[in-house]
Amino acid sequence: MVVLFELVKRNLKLYFKDKGLFFSSLITPLILLVLYATFLAKVYKDSFISNIPADFTIDETIINSVVASQLISSLLAVSCVTIAFCSNLIMITDKANERIYDLTVTPIKKSKLSIAYFISSAISTLMITLSALVLCLIYLATQGFYMSFSDILKTILDVVLLTLFGTSLSCLIGYFCKTNGAASAVGTIVSSIYGFICGAYMPLSQFSKGLRNIISFLPGTYGTSLIKSHMIAGPMRELEKIGTPANVIDGITESIDARYYFFDNLVSEVGKYLVMILSIVLFISIFIVLNVVSNRKHK
Repeated sequence: MVVLFELVKRNLKLYFKDKGLFFSSLITPLILLVLYATFLAKVYKDSFISNIPADFTIDETIINSVVASQLISSLLAVSCVTIAFCSNLIMITDKANERIYDLTVTPIKKSKLSIAYFISSAISTLMITLSALVLCLIYLATQGFYMSFSDILKTILDVVLLTLFGTSLSCLIGYFCKTNGAASAVGTIVSSIYGFICGAYMPLSQFSKGLRNIISFLPGTYGTSLIKSHMIAGPMRELEKIGTPANVIDGITESIDARYYFFDNLVSEVGKYLVMILSIVLFISIFIVLNVVSNRKHK
C-alpha cells in the first residue's frame, strides 16, 4: 500500500510540474462553456421552444434554465472524458522517455504500477472536472437555478462516474500509445468525435433509428443521459407546477436524451448506473491484464 501511495504521489507531482499540461486541461472546460453558450445555446433554445404548444406560455427564466442545463450537462459529459486523455499523458511520457524501464526493473508489480497510473490520472482529472462543475453551476444560477440538493448530489456522482469512465478508457487506449505524438493524435480524435457519439453535441434522438441502436452499445451515452436527466430534473418539476401538459414534458425529456432507450426498451436509472460501473471495471481490468501479460513477455 505504501508503494502504491508513493507511485500515485510521484505521478501527480509530474503532472502538476508540467504547468502547460495542467493549465491547458484546467482552461478547457471554461473555453468549452464560452463556445457552447455562444454557438449552441440558440440551437438548444429553438429545439426546446419547438416542443411547446403555440397556445402555451412559459416563463423565460424556465426556458433559459432548461437550455443552460442541457448545455452544461453536454459540456461536462465531454470534458470528463477528453480531460482524462490529457491527464493520462504521464503514462505515455514515461514510456516515450523510457522511464518506465526504471520502474519495471524494480520489484514493483506491474499491476500495482497500472493501478497507480489510473488512480493518479483519476485524481488529477477529478480536480478539474469538479472545478468545472462548480463553474457550470454558477453559470446555471445566472440563467435560472431550479436544482434541488438531491439533484446536485446526483450530478456530482455522475461527474465522478464519467471521470472514472474517461480515465479507464484513456488508460486502456493509452496502453497502445508508445509516443507523445501518438497520444496527442488519439486525444485529438477523441475530442473531435466523442461529443457526437455520446449525444453531447447533438441529442441521439435526432439520429436515425439504426444509428441510435448502434450507438446505444457505447457506455458513454448512458453517462451522458444520466447527467442530463439530473440537471434537467429541476426545470421539469417547475414546468409541472405551472401546468405544462405531460406529453410536452415527455417530449422535451426524450428529445434531449434524458430518457434513454436501448432498442426501444426504456433504460432505468439503475440500469444506466450499472452500465457505467461495469464499463469502468471492465476497462480497468483489461488495462491491468494487458500490463501484467506484457511484463511477463518482457521478462
